[in-house]
Amino acid sequence: MSIITFTLILLLGSYLAGLLGSLTGLGGGFIIIPLLTLVLHVDIHYAIGASLISVIATSSGSAAAYVKEGITNIRLGMFLEIATTIGALIGATIAIYMSANYIAILFGCILIFSAISSVIKKSEHITSEKSYLAEKLKLNSNYPTSAGVVEYSVVRVMGGFFMMIFAGLISGLLGIGSGALKVVAMDGIMRIPFKVSTTTSNFMIGVTAAASAVVYLQRGYIDPGLSMPVVIGVVLGALTGSKILVGSKSSGWIRWMFVVVVTVLAVQMIYNGATGKI
Repeated sequence: MSIITFTLILLLGSYLAGLLGSLTGLGGGFIIIPLLTLVLHVDIHYAIGASLISVIATSSGSAAAYVKEGITNIRLGMFLEIATTIGALIGATIAIYMSANYIAILFGCILIFSAISSVIKKSEHITSEKSYLAEKLKLNSNYPTSAGVVEYSVVRVMGGFFMMIFAGLISGLLGIGSGALKVVAMDGIMRIPFKVSTTTSNFMIGVTAAASAVVYLQRGYIDPGLSMPVVIGVVLGALTGSKILVGSKSSGWIRWMFVVVVTVLAVQMIYNGATGKI
């Protein structure tokens, strides 16, 4: 395969990854790593390095819009980034010495979890509980809705913090934003409204990926020849996806399409990892 053909395939695949990732809110890393490893036969460590760079790029672009709208809880995000950064550094260090087969199997399992979480209906819940730690750290906030400004409280702060360490570890290990795990921590444990959870998670994933990318960069696993077309494709795909999402009345079919694609990729990753083909 020539370099031009390789780059064109990578650009098109990254565009589709960014498109699907934007429509589902799970990021493009879930598609990019299988694309690089299964289709283009790139070493999984280099695939993770390229995916991390794309996560940084997409998070930086989309997070700004949510911050401007006042939905993102910046104070909470910066507090939880301490945990995700610690986890990301640990995960990235482990991944350097971990067998590619085990990484592929773990990646496939996380893909299945993310596919399931993407179709579970989330409800906007506002808790009446109060947390001493949340009040001391000033984590309680509000966000705008069509009906006016909604106030909400944050609970079980330390439970969410420790879950974020695990989310960061998975991000560093697999080169993904771990958005699904971050939303589980904020929505399920800390009882934050779902819209705030997703936007705050999007704000955080770039920082988490940057921490992991430092380790991969030091080890020489970030190749500009891979990273540049991946970033261009994913950003363009994410921009297209955001426009489609705004104009679409229902995203149910999109999520189910994503589930099918991700499940197929997950089975392939697990099979190839278990049989030593990666």
